[in-house]
Amino acid sequence: MLIAFNKPFGVLCQFTDHSEPPRRTLAEFGLPKDAYAAGRLDLDSEGLLLLTDDGALAARLTAPRHATAKTYLVQVEGAPSTAQLDALRVGVMLNDGPTLPAQARMLDDTPQWLWPRDPPVRFRKSIPDAWIELTIREGRNRQVRRMTAAVGLPTLRLIRIAIGAHALDGLAPGQWRVA
Repeated sequence: MLIAFNKPFGVLCQFTDHSEPPRRTLAEFGLPKDAYAAGRLDLDSEGLLLLTDDGALAARLTAPRHATAKTYLVQVEGAPSTAQLDALRVGVMLNDGPTLPAQARMLDDTPQWLWPRDPPVRFRKSIPDAWIELTIREGRNRQVRRMTAAVGLPTLRLIRIAIGAHALDGLAPGQWRVA
């Protein structure tokens, strides 16, 4: 079984939370209890999360040696220059080593299909923002946020839209389907 889930902002990628106060978890979305997340999305990231009951499938989706492409929409603070996008395409140096080259392109505008975030991203009149589509083939902790910061474009909002051949394809936040 493979499930595509649109993880909302502020939801943990696990079914339980022992912190005080407890945070939102996958348990509130009616997902099958025998499925578990194949990979992670941070609490403050949104979008596609794949869940499965098949350990071998989870390994194929997440193991670094398989280099599965993960595509994100990234709202960044600032207006990306060609040099900044080129740096992402070549790979950037992070504190845990260089990243693999990424595919990076600037979008003309906010995607029309995109849902509003709750709470909304902070807006500042004096600082522009932009959207980048970024595809990576690694999965380090907070990698996309660290990559954009390394080129001078702090991430404001991060939405994973695809993992390999699996995409959000119209799932609203909190919705899921068998993939």
